[in-house]
This record gives sequence, structure tokens and C-alpha cells, in this order.
Amino acid sequence: MPEEKNKKELISRLNKCRKEISELKTKLNLLDNQKESWFSKKEDASRKLSEIFSKIKELKKSRDSLTKEVKELKKKREDLNKTIKKKISEIKEINAKKKSSPGGLPKIDPVKLKNEIDALELKIETEAMAFDKEQRLMKEINSKKKIYREAEKGSSFWNKSIELSKEIDRLKAEADKIHGQIKEKADKSQGRHEEMINMLKEVDALKKEEEENYKKFFEVKKEVSAVNEELKKKLIEIKGIDSELGAEKEKHKKDKQESEKKIIKQKEEDVEDKIKKRKKITTEDLLVFQRSNGSENK
Repeated sequence: MPEEKNKKELISRLNKCRKEISELKTKLNLLDNQKESWFSKKEDASRKLSEIFSKIKELKKSRDSLTKEVKELKKKREDLNKTIKKKISEIKEINAKKKSSPGGLPKIDPVKLKNEIDALELKIETEAMAFDKEQRLMKEINSKKKIYREAEKGSSFWNKSIELSKEIDRLKAEADKIHGQIKEKADKSQGRHEEMINMLKEVDALKKEEEENYKKFFEVKKEVSAVNEELKKKLIEIKGIDSELGAEKEKHKKDKQESEKKIIKQKEEDVEDKIKKRKKITTEDLLVFQRSNGSENK
């Protein structure tokens, strides 16, 4: 029968559609998991980038601070070196004055010479010695006193020279200390800079990873949308098949009812004909006749 064949085709289509919907849902779940996985990887790369940018910011701040300190220390060292050069020039001027003085100034420390004289005089006063030895010591004392009087004339030059030498030594020590601080801070600054460079290389790799993960996420997202659209179409299709099957079922029911009505009507006509012709009536004929009368009374 054509109706039966159509029904079988509809059921076949329905089963096929249900199978395809099941496969699409399985595929959709798998794609959703992949999509979430790529998004999670993308977010992880973004989080790492954020952490690295924060560290780079701190390193840059530290490096810039150290660089500023180095600059300030270099300026201080430069000022010290200028002062040292100035002090050295002053010593050179004092030495030039010593040479330009009449007969030159004795190259003897008057303080040291005075101590030597005092020691010799104390020796004469406190020690018992031969007359000739005492005379020699007195002669030596007089000689030293003569030199001392000459040296005392240039004592101010000596004192100034000594003071300048001490000041220069102090300034050089301070300059050396600052030089050490400059090297230490410059090394730290360079270390921060190199660490930043390495992190920036890591940033490039993470940015590439982030972009690739987002690209994969977007591709899978598009695929999810496509599968969803296909799934919607299949759900619409299955709804249509269900509707067709319902219509087919209703048609089959009506056709059956019409067929039954025709059979009953034919039987009724047959019974009426038997009654008219006074033919033998069976129990089945009576039931048909009663049913017919009952239908008419309703």
C-alpha cells in the first residue's frame, strides 16, 4: 500500500534524523570541551603576560632609580676630581714658591727638627758626659738651630703643603669609595636591564602563544556555531517528520473509518434487500439491522 510505504519512509527518515542529532550533540560536547580548553590556555597566557608586565614595570623602576643614583654619584665624583686637581695645583704653587725663595727653603720639616734639638738639649742636661762630647753636641745643636731658624721661615708653606696632602688623600679615598658605589650600582642596573630583556623575549613568545590559542578558540567557536545551526535544522526536520507521521496516522484512521462505514452500509443494503425479497435472515443480518436502526435514532 502506498500509505504504508510512505509511513515506512517517514519512520526511516525519523530514525536517521535522530541518529544524526545524537551524533551532532556528541560532536557539540566535544567541540565545547575543546573551545573551553583553548580559552583556558589563552587566559593562562594572558595571566602570565600580566604578571611579567608587572615584574618588568618593577624592574624598570628599579633600573631607572639605580641609573639616576649612578648619574648623581658620577657628578659627585667629578666634583671631587675637580677639587683634587685644584688642591694639587695649590701644592705645585707652594713648591714653586719654595724654589723661588732666596736660597730656597730647607727641605726639612721644622717640627721634626725642633724635636731633634729638644732631645739633644735634654740629653746634655740629664746625662753625664765628657767635655769634648758635650762640645760636639752643643755644636750640633747650634747647627740644627741655625737650620731650624731658616726652616721656620717656610713652616707656613710646609704646614699648608701637609694639610693639602692630607686633604687630597681624603678626597681621593672618598672618590675611590664613590667609584666603588658607582660600579656596584651600575652592575645592579645592568642586571635589571638584562633581566628585562630576557622577560621581553618571554613576552614575545607568550604573545604568540596567546594569539595562537585565541585563534584556535575562535575557530572551534565558529565550528560550534555551525554545528548548532545544523542541529537546529535537524530538530526542525524531525519536528516536520513527526508532524507528517501524525497527519499520516490521522489520514489512515479516517480512511479506515470510511472503509468501515462503506462495509456497514453495504451490509445494511444487503439485509434490506433480503427483507424485501423475504430471504432467510441470519443472526449477523439482524445485528447489522439493529445497528442501522440505532444509528438512525441517534
